[in-house]
Amino acid sequence: MMTEVRKVLTEERYQLILSILEERKAVTVAQLSEQLSISESTIRRDLNTLAEMGKLNKVFGGATALSHSSGVFETGVANRASAMSAEKTAIGKYAATLIHDDDFVYIDAGTTTLRLIDFITNKKATYVTNGIIHAQHLIQRNLNAYVIGGKIKPLTEAVVGASGIKSLSGLNFTKAFMGTNGIDTTAGFSTPDIDEARIKETAVQNSYMTFVVADHSKFSKVCAVTFAPLRVGCIITDECPDNRYSERTIVKEVKL
Repeated sequence: MMTEVRKVLTEERYQLILSILEERKAVTVAQLSEQLSISESTIRRDLNTLAEMGKLNKVFGGATALSHSSGVFETGVANRASAMSAEKTAIGKYAATLIHDDDFVYIDAGTTTLRLIDFITNKKATYVTNGIIHAQHLIQRNLNAYVIGGKIKPLTEAVVGASGIKSLSGLNFTKAFMGTNGIDTTAGFSTPDIDEARIKETAVQNSYMTFVVADHSKFSKVCAVTFAPLRVGCIITDECPDNRYSERTIVKEVKL
């Protein structure tokens, strides 16, 4: 009898989790635990089981609906550089106007942030980056630039790891321009790689103002690791597909 009752309760939890996921599209373990008044360890087991049943996508720290792009796979710089080219150009051009003479600027690795460098005219500001190609472009434009030290991730040509995080320690940026693989109302800003996420997280924490530069294709995507909640970063994009984002943070849409 006890086994039968336990089975019913478990199936009820499954249905509740799937109902919440259908409504929100993405949810964290902590959110499910709080809403259902169930321990996080039980929620994790339920999510693993539901993922094995093909009912949801299991991602780091939570889950996404099957119809919701999880953005788990990461492509190389060469493949991403040509995607959304006009959108990235417009975003980068606007973002460059936000840099002032006394700014200490962090520029994250990424193809949209790389486009930003093409439009920087301010030679009185100081720039720090973890992007190898970004450092080269900053030098070519005769800008006052530094690159952090650490392990180089070949796929994104970015400096990551503990040494990179240590390099950022004690640096207090006035502005940070961040790239992202996913933007979601629940999961915030996310990226597939843990090491790269930790670098992004540190840069954001060390910045007075954070700008996330991302085209419209990054919205409603959740990757494995969240590096910042929506509220900490102003989003600069070509088009915001949902008013819910502007309810949670500042969103600037630029014209192509």
